[in-house]
Amino acid sequence: MNAGIIGIGRYLPERIVTNKELEQQMDTSDEWIRTRTGIEERRIASDDMDTSDMGYIAAKRALDDAGISHEQIDLILVATVTPDRAFPSVACMLQEKLGAVRAAALDVSAACAGFMYAMVTAKQFIETDTYKYVLVVGVEKLSKIVDWTDRNTAVLFGDGAGAVVMGKVSEGRGIVSFELGADGTGGKYLYHDDYVVMNGREVFKFAVRQMGESCIRVLEKAGLTKADVDFLIPHQANIRIMEAARERLELPVERMSITVNKYGNTSAASIPISLVEEVEAGRIQDDDLIIMVGFGGGLTWGAIALRWGK
Repeated sequence: MNAGIIGIGRYLPERIVTNKELEQQMDTSDEWIRTRTGIEERRIASDDMDTSDMGYIAAKRALDDAGISHEQIDLILVATVTPDRAFPSVACMLQEKLGAVRAAALDVSAACAGFMYAMVTAKQFIETDTYKYVLVVGVEKLSKIVDWTDRNTAVLFGDGAGAVVMGKVSEGRGIVSFELGADGTGGKYLYHDDYVVMNGREVFKFAVRQMGESCIRVLEKAGLTKADVDFLIPHQANIRIMEAARERLELPVERMSITVNKYGNTSAASIPISLVEEVEAGRIQDDDLIIMVGFGGGLTWGAIALRWGK
């Protein structure tokens, strides 16, 4: 039996920061941001809410949705590049907050592709019968590492958390194929020094190429075709990059998740946040084939073909 998703949850901060508000702080405009990125607003966490706090709320909701108690969790994987501190890991903090005393815990650092890396890691433990239930969380407080005077990066990012509980699912469902990859030579194009630094042109070129290629390769690995895809959940970084992936799969626009307009780029949290949104809206049904694909600093990328349902 394949590893799949048996519970979902997310958390988004209450504070909404619109493009109009950013116009007052820096040399930018609502039109410039919307036409180039698709972003209209983003959520920003309060000063007293850190990464682990957001991750805990999303994780608790995913556990409740799965009908799993904290004592049953065997492993906690947290995808993040904005931990509360260098150590202990956010995963260890969640273990304490949740009371998941049996769980091993570690963070996964692959930037915006982190959630894909964490899900694939969970799959290995589950399908080898090492662990029964794995909690996977993607969470970022990017607002604390963004230079709010840099209009090239400050307009892009938001805060939030998404979580899934993974375990074995019925025959034919769950993760049917995946691809993970990295190109360390591109690390200079997107990195965190004192703040996030990005060469937008180079990252854009990489992402447009890699997202589409990864989507096609996971289909080929699964012995499937574009016609088999029911829904696409791309990393919510930039609407033009997302559209390129959708067009590569020849999907109509209503079969791609678009949340970047409301939440901005939430890095490792963007795919699980979008997944929860689409499931709760009824746009993803049992036995639908979903492609989830992301790219990020490293440079890293990951894609998963998943048959939805328990």
